[in-house]
Amino acid sequence: MSNLLSYKNYNGTVEYSMEDHCLFGKVIGLKSLLSYEGNSVQELEEDFKNVIDEYLQDCEERNVSPEQPYKGSFNVRISPDLHRTIAVYAFEQGKSLNATVEEALAEYIVKTNSTQ
Repeated sequence: MSNLLSYKNYNGTVEYSMEDHCLFGKVIGLKSLLSYEGNSVQELEEDFKNVIDEYLQDCEERNVSPEQPYKGSFNVRISPDLHRTIAVYAFEQGKSLNATVEEALAEYIVKTNSTQ
């Protein structure tokens, strides 16, 4: 079960403020701060979608490309020993390091999701 909202390839958090007695969240994976709130789950979801739609409309009106939360590229820091082990394994399999890591991550996610 996920505590994220999803709409048009954007994801947002779901949080609760005891002080304000409301639900709130922000879109993740962007440099821009896009936040939303609501007094019910339905209101929160509606405001989340409205924020995304308004952001995309604003980008279109200003003739700028909207930020994409997941570009398919990220840096991961690992130990030199693990780096060497993966690089050797990739070479032995006739694959690139990127392809090997992508395959390992995909397999891990499938395995993790199947045990939940």
